[in-house]
Amino acid sequence: MSTVGVVYKVYPKEGEIDKARENIKKEYAPASIESEDIAFGIKVLKVFFKFNDSDPNMQEMEGKLKKIDGVSEVEVSEESLL
Repeated sequence: MSTVGVVYKVYPKEGEIDKARENIKKEYAPASIESEDIAFGIKVLKVFFKFNDSDPNMQEMEGKLKKIDGVSEVEVSEESLL
C-alpha cells in the first residue's frame, strides 16, 4: 500500500482566514497548514494531508473541506506518491 500526499488550496471567505484555519485543524488535523499570499491581499490556505492510496477519504476530502465554516472554495493543488 502506498502513501499519497495531497495539498488542497483552500480559499477562505473574506476576512475569515483564521477562522477557516482553526476549524480545519479542529475537524481534520492535517499534516500541515500554511497561508500563502496570492494577489492584492488575498490569502489562501495550503492544507496538506497524507492518505493511504486506497483510503476513500482522499476522494471525499475536497467536499468535506468545502463544508467547513469560513471556507469559500477548495481545489486540489498537488497530489503525489510519498
